[in-house]
Amino acid sequence: MRDRKWILLLGAVLIFLSAVLYYIHYLIFLDPRHIAIYLLGDLAFLPIEVLLVTLIVHQLLRERETRTKLEKLNMVIGSFFGSTGRQLLAYLSDMDPCLDEIRKDLVVTDKWTKKDFLVMKTRLTRYPCEIDIGRVDLAALKTFLLRKEDFSIRLLENPVLLEHEKFTELLRAVFHLTEELAQRKDLTVLPDNDRTHLSIDIGRVYRILVIQWLDYMEYLQHNYPYLFSLAMRTNPFDETASPVIQ
Repeated sequence: MRDRKWILLLGAVLIFLSAVLYYIHYLIFLDPRHIAIYLLGDLAFLPIEVLLVTLIVHQLLRERETRTKLEKLNMVIGSFFGSTGRQLLAYLSDMDPCLDEIRKDLVVTDKWTKKDFLVMKTRLTRYPCEIDIGRVDLAALKTFLLRKEDFSIRLLENPVLLEHEKFTELLRAVFHLTEELAQRKDLTVLPDNDRTHLSIDIGRVYRILVIQWLDYMEYLQHNYPYLFSLAMRTNPFDETASPVIQ
């Protein structure tokens, strides 16, 4: 309410100053016709000025702001994959009984085009992303997620994440899995129904994580070749991957 009053007061002051200046102009030159001509000319140009300022300039500024937010957002996503995501993806993918169907196709190279990324993302929407819960060390997974929980919470506090629903969904799925595991004191003895439930939670994280990783790889390829180089050499789906350049 105070902001609205301030805007109205500012508008009234500006109109008053304009009227005073026009009056001074009249006192000096005693030519109301000249004032009327320029006043009408200024009013005629006003719609064009609104067009230039509100549509063109505003659009350019908004696009610049969007690019800035995107840069910050991908820095946040990059820190997640560097700290948590890449390790988690490598572990969960090893628990995927059907991984051989897509492993080679997820070895991203610098020759990939936008079409290649699009085809792979479309294929992943149909891929089951299932986890063999019998092969998962639930206790080790719980320890890993709890160790990374504070870092993930700090990421979620970053306001730029509000611009990225998919990544927020990934963090939400990771938090849910962490809480599910944390609530169970003994993960070595669980009923079959409970293990099935956990396999669904783990599969959800795995599915979203793969797609987000592929999005991030595409972003790096197009914008930061040197970061993309390291990402290729640490690809969790590449069995021969090594950060050391041979």
